[in-house]
Amino acid sequence: MTQISPDRFPFAIVGFDLDGTLLDTSGDLAAAVNHALSSAGRPTLTTDQVRPMIGGGSRHMLAQGMAATGGCSEEELDVLQRRLLDYYEANIAVETRPFPGCLDALDTLAGMGVRLAVVTNKLEGLARTLLDALHLSARFDTIIGGDTMGPGRGKPAPDPVLAMVERCGGGTAAFVGDSIYDVRSAQAAGLPVVACSFGFLQQPVETLGADAVIDGYDDLIPTLRTLGARP
Repeated sequence: MTQISPDRFPFAIVGFDLDGTLLDTSGDLAAAVNHALSSAGRPTLTTDQVRPMIGGGSRHMLAQGMAATGGCSEEELDVLQRRLLDYYEANIAVETRPFPGCLDALDTLAGMGVRLAVVTNKLEGLARTLLDALHLSARFDTIIGGDTMGPGRGKPAPDPVLAMVERCGGGTAAFVGDSIYDVRSAQAAGLPVVACSFGFLQQPVETLGADAVIDGYDDLIPTLRTLGARP
């Protein structure tokens, strides 16, 4: 791989959301949701139905699935979330794969000396288990989950993105995600944010308020260069 001086790239750190940004986890997450729904005697959902429910963590995703099939109490949600998580952990990387071009983009950034990070609302333990299963963990300087910072401090709070910058040693940083949680968290932390139109969108990508939008990983590095050149 050709080594490029990091002086020519505007960001010392680039952080990524996980589900719908780095990885297409929709098939495995839909299977976990449907396992929980079936155990409660509910009809199952298609992957396309589950996809826009992803991004706010497992409880939020399951609550939307339950709402779509008749609603539930908080007590029932407690029980079913545990079933969902147990099933998901046991079947975490059956269908999950990186999005096209993702690994090449990570290689290029790393070759320029950029420090890479994951900031997700997935539980940290599950995020690490998934990245380990795909042999990707070593690519990242830090992995921050929805529970890492404590209750109520996952995205869209700025806390995990600020912690990402600190853990990566400080410096100029940008964030890449696919949801309003990603955009709000990054902007609250004072970072430019790139939205992925190929992600698990809960709303039209142009309404997220990101600084830029990419349609694929081939667009990422040129887009980050453009953002870094803005005054």
